[in-house]
Amino acid sequence: MQSPAFRLPPQLPAPVGPDVETALGVELTAVVAGARRRVRRDGDRQIDTAHLLHSMMEQGPEVRAAVGDPAQVARLLGYLVQRSIGYGLAWQGCVEDSGALPVLRESGGPERRPSAVTAVPGVPGWSPAAMAALVGAVDRARLRGRIRAEVIDVLAAVAADQECRAAEVLRKAGVDASLLGGRISELSRHVSPE
Repeated sequence: MQSPAFRLPPQLPAPVGPDVETALGVELTAVVAGARRRVRRDGDRQIDTAHLLHSMMEQGPEVRAAVGDPAQVARLLGYLVQRSIGYGLAWQGCVEDSGALPVLRESGGPERRPSAVTAVPGVPGWSPAAMAALVGAVDRARLRGRIRAEVIDVLAAVAADQECRAAEVLRKAGVDASLLGGRISELSRHVSPE
């Protein structure tokens, strides 16, 4: 009889900080809550960009419209579902760090990403890439003159970070990130002001 694999207990994702949390729109707050639930359910150690992508895909039609035709959406959802039973298992033991938000400077101290929001690297229960996606979403929203970041802003941040886990899932599903970025820009132009 094989002994069961040792698994570290999941670390519950902490709030991302008041300056980021208050800058999230209602739908995006629901996406983050969905990603938190997924982490607990799957026994993962942290929210990563693939958790955010999965929650965004379930959240609303604008994300699915940006991804592409129904066949691509179905393929992407299939990959996201498989992450907890297939290739995603390799991710459970390591931290997702695409380099989008440096964790440490050479001096060993935390490095802050230049942002309109104060990002806190190393937020417990959050991968550096997922935190960078949220901070990037808030920055993008503010550049568009918005007070709060929306789901589409996080999708744009994830699509722009080609080294994150969500980008890997998008590539496996055949979603072209540059085309996705163009569709996101087009959708963003049609979003009504706050």
